[in-house]
Amino acid sequence: MANVNSRATDTSVASTYPRIGLFIDGEWIYERPSCYAVCNPSDEAVLGPVPSASQEDLERALRAAAKGFKVWRDTPPTERAKVLHNAIALLRERVDDIGRIITLEQGKPYTDGRTEVDRACTFLEWDAAQSLRTYGSVLPSEPHMQRMVLRQPIGPVAAFTPWNVPISSPSRKVSAALAAGCSVILKAAEETPGAACAFVQCLVDAGLPPGVLNLVFGEPARISSTLIASPVIRMVTLTGSVHVGKQLSQLAGAAMKPVLMELGGHAPVLIGEGVDAAKIAQQAATSKMRMAGQICASPSRFIVHRSVYEDFVSAFAKIARELRVGDGFEPGVQMGPVANARRLAAVDALVQDARTRGARVVAGGHRIGDRGYFYAPTILADLPVDADAMTTEPFGPLAMCVPVDSLDEALALANSLSVGLSAYAFTNSLHDAERISRELECGVLSINHLGSPGADAPFGGVKDSGIGREGGAESLDAYLVSKTVLQKTARV
Repeated sequence: MANVNSRATDTSVASTYPRIGLFIDGEWIYERPSCYAVCNPSDEAVLGPVPSASQEDLERALRAAAKGFKVWRDTPPTERAKVLHNAIALLRERVDDIGRIITLEQGKPYTDGRTEVDRACTFLEWDAAQSLRTYGSVLPSEPHMQRMVLRQPIGPVAAFTPWNVPISSPSRKVSAALAAGCSVILKAAEETPGAACAFVQCLVDAGLPPGVLNLVFGEPARISSTLIASPVIRMVTLTGSVHVGKQLSQLAGAAMKPVLMELGGHAPVLIGEGVDAAKIAQQAATSKMRMAGQICASPSRFIVHRSVYEDFVSAFAKIARELRVGDGFEPGVQMGPVANARRLAAVDALVQDARTRGARVVAGGHRIGDRGYFYAPTILADLPVDADAMTTEPFGPLAMCVPVDSLDEALALANSLSVGLSAYAFTNSLHDAERISRELECGVLSINHLGSPGADAPFGGVKDSGIGREGGAESLDAYLVSKTVLQKTARV
């Protein structure tokens, strides 16, 4: 059975949590009313307050971003890349401290916190190189005429990032925007502000000019409406829920501003006949329970051919029951808590609904302990398709298993939702793999493994799961505009 390790008292770890501030026009600002109290999800201890940006703070951030953009857009790409590489060196130098901050405020195991810092570095590294490849073009022309297409930074960007990946998500957005020559106002999550502060400090120490990067916290609706409505902001990007993505897209559309939206999913995993069910179950347990299932690409709906269904469910449940759950600083812990009491309640509500509809709870299905937000790794089997857990992204340590008799049935069930971010499939048939690649509605598909793309490949969703792509050869495209220049070279 999953177990919780009690957290050892360690004042040296607790003391690493930083003072949280706003960062506007090159200055840290601390003396503001608190909008949130950061909580350690492992023991519910309060780590510290989060200052709320006033309306004047937001207006000042907008002025700073406008000023910073004028400086940064004219900074040579080689100099921009140098600043990003300096920031990479500082992130790697500070990885232990930043990893501790992430574990304290988000709960994931400390090794995963350090890994997230490393992943953030890969985005900066990739985009620094891409900044040197933002080529324009010269078009064929008649004599005495030069026709060019220039690629220029779009302008100041409003970036909104979530609590589940509190440094890699800001890194992905900020690195691409800065590499393209844009300034940024970053609105990071109030639940995990320490990681964002540490990230911003690395860029500041790397030599970023004042105003180019600003950080604000506060009441989300007020901040988003103020920033998006301002003529200073020229582009909006969010990683978050479908609901919030639609709200911000409406605000941006009213102001005729483009958006880059990486939104929620509910990833199907198609498991075909003739595969090694126990081997796949081992991968499934590791991937599903990573970050306690609180990641948009997390495999959630396991759609399994009936011939291997019981073998898969049995092996999956056994491994889930054996996972070591506890405080992220404890050695050997494989899964930490969910982020907060809201997530704890939401996951349990999905489990209870499934129970009432006749699903089997083959592992977990309950909270662990009464302090900290720990929920047992949970596997549900034989769910009816109308169970809430089959249609609502669980965003927690909860996996659903259903049997099917054919690939036709599997594809129909996988494609039945309005979201389509990540998806996975296991098959020994090249014919089926090719068909799945064509017909499964998603932005990212992994076949015969449960991995996700890195900085060098595009990531994003279809349908309600978002607009645009982050990463890959097109990583800077959302932050650039094309300008056609028609220039006569003859004297006038």
